[in-house]
Amino acid sequence: MITSLDIRNYALIDELHVDFANGLSIITGETGAGKSIILGGLGLIMGQRADTKALFDLEKKCIIEAHFQVANYGLKDFFELHELDYDDELVIRREITPSGKSRAFVNDTPAKLSVLQSLSRSLIDLHQQFDTLDIHNVSFQLRMLDALANNDRLLKEYAIAYKDYQSDQRKVAGLKAEQEQLRQQADYVTFQLNEFEEADVQEGEAEKLEEELKTLERAEDIQRVLGAAGVQLVDDEQAIVNQIRSLLPGIESLRGVNQQLDELVDRLDGLTYELEDTGQQLISLAEDTESDAARLSEINERVSTINGLMQKHSATSTAELLKIHEDFAGRVHSHDQIDKEIASLEKHLHIQFKVLSERALQLRERRKKVVPGFLKKIHGHLSKLSMANAQIDIQFEPLAVPGPTGMDAVDYLFSANKGSRLQPIKNVASGGELSRLTLVTKSLVASSIPLPTLIFDEIDAGVSGDVALRMGDILHELSAKHQVVTITHSPQVASKADKHFFVYKQDLKTRTATRIRELNRKDRIEAIAVMLSCDPPSKPAIANARGLLATARP
Repeated sequence: MITSLDIRNYALIDELHVDFANGLSIITGETGAGKSIILGGLGLIMGQRADTKALFDLEKKCIIEAHFQVANYGLKDFFELHELDYDDELVIRREITPSGKSRAFVNDTPAKLSVLQSLSRSLIDLHQQFDTLDIHNVSFQLRMLDALANNDRLLKEYAIAYKDYQSDQRKVAGLKAEQEQLRQQADYVTFQLNEFEEADVQEGEAEKLEEELKTLERAEDIQRVLGAAGVQLVDDEQAIVNQIRSLLPGIESLRGVNQQLDELVDRLDGLTYELEDTGQQLISLAEDTESDAARLSEINERVSTINGLMQKHSATSTAELLKIHEDFAGRVHSHDQIDKEIASLEKHLHIQFKVLSERALQLRERRKKVVPGFLKKIHGHLSKLSMANAQIDIQFEPLAVPGPTGMDAVDYLFSANKGSRLQPIKNVASGGELSRLTLVTKSLVASSIPLPTLIFDEIDAGVSGDVALRMGDILHELSAKHQVVTITHSPQVASKADKHFFVYKQDLKTRTATRIRELNRKDRIEAIAVMLSCDPPSKPAIANARGLLATARP
């Protein structure tokens, strides 16, 4: 439940503090004094978007802070999931700077508005006069039936299966889009792949061919130059190797004179063997190199083919070219694999659909089972609110495809007058009728929907007299199990309060500000008397106010 609300620098409020309690808190005041502004501030706590135009002073920060007691609401898992510090006393704060920057805090930890919205849905049900009424909302209509049918466990099981079903549906849709893209590119990809496979390029082939090509192009030079060099080294009468060997006996005779000379002898001896081997290799290379015009033409053609592919695909090496080849092959293979994967997923979707349908049918049966009792109670309460001739019915329309909460569409049909045709509530109910119907349905399901605090903004709009008195009774009954806060213009409803707050305007030096105070019994009599007549109130109105307070409890 909410224990306190502080608002600073918001709309007509420069500074305001409200301490709430269990039971029924009523907020009254003259039109335009700022009652709904307080709910606007609470809406910011619940994650609504901020607007700098609402700042009281455009030079200062707006701060709104609410305190809640949440020990009994099982919120620890929520706090762990969103990495927030948990405490039985929850503090939510919104800050709005003059520049328009908005920040939210949960127990002093920064939080996103989406987190605030999710958290507040577990704390407060806020019904405002000019909002789309919950009873018009299909999801809320189903939620009421599910609450009465105790469908929570079954809904959770269904939601898990539905999430998996949606995930697989998205996968199939993505694969089919990819499949269509591949189909559109199939001819191009197949042509490119065929070209690659016909070329049959091998790793490092271009580099090896380039080397062989250079060799063939200079074959005559290689034969002439290398052959001559080899002869000069080893085969000529004056061969360099022979000349060095002729020097060795004389130098060898000096071996042992000193270490440096011995090292030089060894190096010169080794050099003769190295030069002899080099010369023989030069001669062999010259003899093995032959001019081959046919091979030269073949290599030129092959190099041209590979270079053409490299240029076409912007590759700089055969390694890059092979990767591109693999990519085309992979795309062709992917098309076949996608077909198989789609077939497998669609088979699984069929199984999932069957499971969802079975659980949706269970939900439908449980929902329909509670409808007669629910309608009977609604009619009983409406009769007490001077709507004895009102009729309400709940129609089910099975859906062909699963939805987030099953395979049901429901429509609440309503008729306020005897003999009138039942029609969707939004088409036939007046403001006063909607107020009564909304209060009745919410009061009937409140104990089944775990909402600690219910806030109503002029739920009694369009009603007066005995009907308003009975609506006050319902609100007070509701406050026995829930914290209820109600803004009202009805003296009958106001008389039912456990706590009565009065909102008024106060003129400051430069502007007007909204104030709020809790009324004692004497002040309540006067405030209710004003609501009954005028300001100042007449004596009969004061007597009437005393009478209302004396008989306030149902």
